[in-house]
Amino acid sequence: MTSLRPQVVAHRGASDTEPEHTLAAYLRALDLGAQALECDVRLTADGHLVCVHDRTVNRTSNGTGIVSTLELAQLEGLDWGSWKKLSRESGDPGDEVPDVVEDSDRSHLLTLRKLLTVIADLDRPVQIAIETKHPTRYGSLVERKLARLLQEFGWDRHTPEKPSPVRMMSFSALAVRRMRALTPTLPLVYLVERRMPMTVIDGQVPAGVAIAPDVEMLARDPRLGERIRARGRELHVWTVDTPEHVRVCLDSGASVIITNKPAETMKTLDSMLVSV
Repeated sequence: MTSLRPQVVAHRGASDTEPEHTLAAYLRALDLGAQALECDVRLTADGHLVCVHDRTVNRTSNGTGIVSTLELAQLEGLDWGSWKKLSRESGDPGDEVPDVVEDSDRSHLLTLRKLLTVIADLDRPVQIAIETKHPTRYGSLVERKLARLLQEFGWDRHTPEKPSPVRMMSFSALAVRRMRALTPTLPLVYLVERRMPMTVIDGQVPAGVAIAPDVEMLARDPRLGERIRARGRELHVWTVDTPEHVRVCLDSGASVIITNKPAETMKTLDSMLVSV
């Protein structure tokens, strides 16, 4: 068990209350005090990295089709917010969260470039975990495009003197290895959703890469976190939305908690750590 406070990462922004991956979701998360943001990226047919989780646009827009076959202009013509019944994340009953976003921020496609620009312009440090989605028809081009974009921002190198706010994540071990070759010092995270021996994980991703299991996997195997940390790897956990799962993360020594509910998760952490 640890009394160290894990970093709270807003999964796809404050996606419990705003349409995921929209600028509104990220502005809401920042307004709620999230320490870091998470986004998924896919490559459009004309080579732009956009913040979309699914292979298709069907679930989170009013259109249909495969993201990788559509150009940026086509994707920007869709409504990315009306599918989500909006609510407001708040603290105590009756509290209201200030409305910090415009309606257009809830409906427009968000490019990764735009999201990084928002982070660069903040008056406080905020980190971002960028997940590259695979498989994709573009293969290694996704990571190459990401590395070039990070270079534009000066965020492709990570040193103690000048840390990058970015870390890259993927369920693809090949993508993680590819990013290590492209950006040797950038923090990396290998996402896992099924049980596998640590020796297998060690053989798939380089030393120093953090490991991020599903919280349900961690709950079923309480010693998993200990085994990951024993290898000198950070433990990141997704997606943590209940007090019970926050406790699992604390007991496992997690460094990072990825959540759809950043405000609730931060309050839960506050109450649990006060009692330690």
